[in-house]
Amino acid sequence: MNDIHSTCEWGKGERWGDGETETGMSRLSLSDTDKQARDWFAETTTSLGCTVHTDAMGNQFAIRPGLDNDQPPTYAGSHLDTQPTGGRYDGILGVTAAVEMLKTFNDNWIETSYPVGVVNWTNEEGARFPMSMVSSGVWAESVPLEKAHNLKSVIPANDTATMKSELERIGYLGSVPASYKSTPMAAHFELHIEQGPILEAENRRIGVVQGVQAYKWFTVTVKGRDSHTGATSFQHRADALLTASKMILASHKIASRHKALASTGILTLKPGSTNTVPGFVQFSLDIRSPLDETVEAVEKDCKTAFSAIAAGENAEGVNDDCHPSDRSCNVEWRTDFVNPATHFHKDCISCVQQAGSDLCGGDEVSGKDIGAWGKLMTSGAGHDSVYTNKHCPTSMIFVPCRDGVSHNPAEYSTPEQCGDGANVLMGAVLRYDKLRGER
Repeated sequence: MNDIHSTCEWGKGERWGDGETETGMSRLSLSDTDKQARDWFAETTTSLGCTVHTDAMGNQFAIRPGLDNDQPPTYAGSHLDTQPTGGRYDGILGVTAAVEMLKTFNDNWIETSYPVGVVNWTNEEGARFPMSMVSSGVWAESVPLEKAHNLKSVIPANDTATMKSELERIGYLGSVPASYKSTPMAAHFELHIEQGPILEAENRRIGVVQGVQAYKWFTVTVKGRDSHTGATSFQHRADALLTASKMILASHKIASRHKALASTGILTLKPGSTNTVPGFVQFSLDIRSPLDETVEAVEKDCKTAFSAIAAGENAEGVNDDCHPSDRSCNVEWRTDFVNPATHFHKDCISCVQQAGSDLCGGDEVSGKDIGAWGKLMTSGAGHDSVYTNKHCPTSMIFVPCRDGVSHNPAEYSTPEQCGDGANVLMGAVLRYDKLRGER
């Protein structure tokens, strides 16, 4: 907890309470405060006997030797960057708990059969450079290095910096290629706050994460016709904003029907005048479900409904209380990001489950019911573990966060909950190290 709160002096955000540590975080990737956190990571892990290297995306890898160092390390980690108005636990808990694991190994003279590593992934949030999990994506060779290096900063507005220029500026453009081939992993374990309300609501201590749900991101463009608000009747309007609003409502109805999620977080319009009916609107659409086929079904139904709504038809009942118009709009779709459902490795899941049972005193229970202490879960959010899972066995550990709040200054997990997560992380890594030696 001291590491969490002391490192959170770098990039303090909005205050949400009266306590000394009751402030959020605004530590954007590759900022000056991110450099301070990175320097702490490198200095601390080096002092613990690790060798530390940085790759071409600024990912930091600290490796503690094992008895057999001819094999790749078992890694634990997460990220140290935050949202502009984020909290102290998202990502940060996963890194500081992994560093605490190394301290505990040293304090107790624990030798592992194979090396153990801790990783700090760059720009997981995608807040400053708009591609989440981009650096683990480059490591997985799923995202081209040049594309990632050329990502432009969007904070502050009109910033001209790129990922590469900022990596150079803060001294973290590493010489090691960003690739799983150059920095191989035997396994990857990631501790994270749940970012949702389920564990707290069900009074469970640990979430054993089996995978990450599928999601797709789209940009939807609606084109109508600018017109005067006073001189153009409802019947003669091609109102792009009203049409887009109906589409967003329809997406919610369709997703609910499929037991999925649909969300819009960005909406832009032109011309942006009080007395002009907007003729141009773009909005984001985020569709999520644990199943790939459900995401595809929601996308298909949304495209059908949006086309009908643009033509003035009453799809999904969105025109029930609206005056009909004789003029239609056009709708266009652009697919921005596709993330298929991720299924974590059964050995890593088992190591997390057994470590949780050891800590919480649970019985060995098979099947979906693993006991009152924990819950088998699918993550609703993306994490760097999505990309590590492509090239090594992976799993995640969730701990509760108050009211399920995340990406918010008031994000909070108790010291006891953080301690539970840290202990399960260490237990899972040690179990996997033992499992490797038995093969």
